Amino acid sequence: MDAALIPPAPSPASAERWLFADRAWRVRRPKPFVLVIEGDADADPEVPSDYLHDTLLAPAHREAFLQVMDRTGLVVCLNVATRHPTYRDVRGRSSKGRLSQGEYYHHDGCSSPTKPRLVEIRCPYQTVARSVATAVAPHHDVLWAMLQVLPAELDDPAVFGPWRQRLADGPWPSNAELDTLQGLLNRTVRRKLPAEAARAYFRDVDAAANAYVLPWSMGESRLIANANDGLTLQHRRAYLQENRPGVANGSLVKRWTNEELPLPGQAVDEALVASFCSEEDGACHRARD
Repeated sequence: MDAALIPPAPSPASAERWLFADRAWRVRRPKPFVLVIEGDADADPEVPSDYLHDTLLAPAHREAFLQVMDRTGLVVCLNVATRHPTYRDVRGRSSKGRLSQGEYYHHDGCSSPTKPRLVEIRCPYQTVARSVATAVAPHHDVLWAMLQVLPAELDDPAVFGPWRQRLADGPWPSNAELDTLQGLLNRTVRRKLPAEAARAYFRDVDAAANAYVLPWSMGESRLIANANDGLTLQHRRAYLQENRPGVANGSLVKRWTNEELPLPGQAVDEALVASFCSEEDGACHRARD
């Protein structure tokens, strides 16, 4: 990869400069798998702009930028002002009595023949702040953490003991095998823990997996590596405290950017997009009984 495209190494929380698309950008690396872009280094940081579409996803730079996302895992773009028509509302909801599918760690397209390359979730500018977080962590770290913090009363040695041994001794299971393990863990939690206990369990998973769980800021877009040959991440809707139905909460929008934002002269493959499932939208069966 060209040196100009390589994200900076992990650094302190203060911003540094990163050269990309013939510009300097203010960036931070709060975690090894996270690149936070604060904006153009030469622009006023208090004035939002649509640098995501105007520059980073512009046809001349888009593939190079998505390769940065593939290699990094999570790219966070702050202070993006856009009303791009390709975004759609995230419609998933939770209840006090049972976790929704979007509260479990997942890839989008988990039961589809092909997964979207990335998931972009965005918090638009709006009058109500977003109080529910979105946790994001590397796939392998999520599975390891789910086993490590599984409550003793749920931990069946005959079921989960061989998995622990395999993860400890290697070789690491295939993605299909990890899907099997994650399904076992999710069904165990869903059937045996009440909702708030399950949410507490997943908060422990977030901590053990070193997940990125910062609250949303308005104008923020998160581009999550969902399917590639290298690092992929999973994400989930994360309640930082007990869920209280009826409390006003800001909304999110999303899209599968690689597939739903075509380059000039290309068209969206509607059949492919229709084949994707999305747990945020309640259209995925993997966490169901």
